[in-house]
Amino acid sequence: MPPPDAPALHTASLHRDLKLDDVIAGKLRLDLPGAVRLYREASLHDLGRWASAVADRLHGPAPAPRTYVIDRNINYTNVCSANCTFCAFKRDLGDADAYVLTDAQLHQKIQELVDIGGTQILLQGGMHPDLGLDYYVEMLRGIKAKFPQVHVHGFSPPEFVEFVAVLELEGFPTTPPRESHTLPHDVWLAKLEAVMRTLMDAGLDSLPGGGGEIFAEHVRSRIGLGKATAQQWLDVMTTAHKLGMSTSATMMFGHLEGVADRVHHMLTVRDRQDQAIVQDLPGRYLAFISWPYQRENTPLGQLPDFDPPEDQEPPKPRAEEPSDEAPDQSAFGNPQSAIPPFPGDEIADAIHSGTLDPTDKRALARRAPRFGKVLRRAGAHAYLRTQALSRLVLDNVHSIGSSWVTMGPHLGQLGLKFGANDMGSVMMEENVVSAAGTTYRLNEAVLCRLIRDAGHTPAQRDNHYHLLKTHDDLASSPDGQVTDWSTQRATNPQLPADTLPGAGDEGKNGTVQVTVS
Repeated sequence: MPPPDAPALHTASLHRDLKLDDVIAGKLRLDLPGAVRLYREASLHDLGRWASAVADRLHGPAPAPRTYVIDRNINYTNVCSANCTFCAFKRDLGDADAYVLTDAQLHQKIQELVDIGGTQILLQGGMHPDLGLDYYVEMLRGIKAKFPQVHVHGFSPPEFVEFVAVLELEGFPTTPPRESHTLPHDVWLAKLEAVMRTLMDAGLDSLPGGGGEIFAEHVRSRIGLGKATAQQWLDVMTTAHKLGMSTSATMMFGHLEGVADRVHHMLTVRDRQDQAIVQDLPGRYLAFISWPYQRENTPLGQLPDFDPPEDQEPPKPRAEEPSDEAPDQSAFGNPQSAIPPFPGDEIADAIHSGTLDPTDKRALARRAPRFGKVLRRAGAHAYLRTQALSRLVLDNVHSIGSSWVTMGPHLGQLGLKFGANDMGSVMMEENVVSAAGTTYRLNEAVLCRLIRDAGHTPAQRDNHYHLLKTHDDLASSPDGQVTDWSTQRATNPQLPADTLPGAGDEGKNGTVQVTVS
């Protein structure tokens, strides 16, 4: 048994070795080995404390504002030519439940948003192979004609990659769906910019970071079949930045990847942001949001969970809290146990330390035969560690978003103590994550209360993170208008409230019940 002061001594050593005072002050950057070591060796409490210190430096300590936005996720179609193994939302042309929204349906959704004080829409679809450029232009023009005040945050990089393939634009070739990569790269970039300018002229304001998933090709090629490569995703965002649009970046983790793959993803975003700053591009990455993969109803979710052999003794935790990720022996961080590492960590550590060629499939199979065949899902512990690390690594990105949509309201609230400064959006509508089995929906009053109970002042923002309303006065704040919190229970967007489990059972005790589909 380690002595009682071992965790404290290890924290001091870690803090000293990685010069964390300088990292927190913004004077020094974490590199990949240092960030992986921090993830694996720091206690959950220390990671949260250090990430919060960075958030406080950038956004102010409590009771300084922490933000949210009132917008609506609108999926204009669920038809998609990609075959992502983690997706339960996509439909093929001809499927009975495939759809494309009509203008009337789209405008009704936006009107409902405006009626509750909303300021922007998140407009995304599948990669529809048959919709022409005129469809997108007329859709945007129609939105701006009827709702000129609404910010259109639309079309993720994979959609733009498909636009380059299939949209007909004078002077440029087309390709079959999913084959834009066959174009010469200069032609690909020129067509991308031409399409983007056309959509901006029609009313597009900014780009969401959807489709980021994991950049590491040895993982991405297994989970995102037919989708944008990492290089294509990054090129779309750089083009948007050149044209003056702001964007966000995202990461979906908790499937096949190793911890080093997550860090590599963060560092890639940081490097691209550095380039935008050095080149003085008018656009930037404004936010980074990460969330765990949701497995239900997805092909990838059919894989078994990674479990150490039953005859192996479980590892003894190094610090005060258990981890939901099996420890490993690797090139980064200290070995903690004789239990074999997760295959994704074996591969990621070898690739990112330069000892394994990621394009050599036989070498990958020899190194970790179970890689790609088992899942390591991310629970609350891994989620909070990953989010905290993103705040410590991404020193040039303004905002870190808390993912309450996948993790639930109270873990989202806890995220404000692990480096996040933004609670995202009220959830009028959500289709993609809920298709994979996880559904949370909250209104403005509950979001304000969650922020206030975390010790901060709730503030409504716009897409550029400008504060629109700061709710200093509880009496006039949305959460101050609620007299019976049992009426504010979470609802499932797909079901009537009276069909939900436990409907009508809440007491008037000031709690907020969360319903998980």
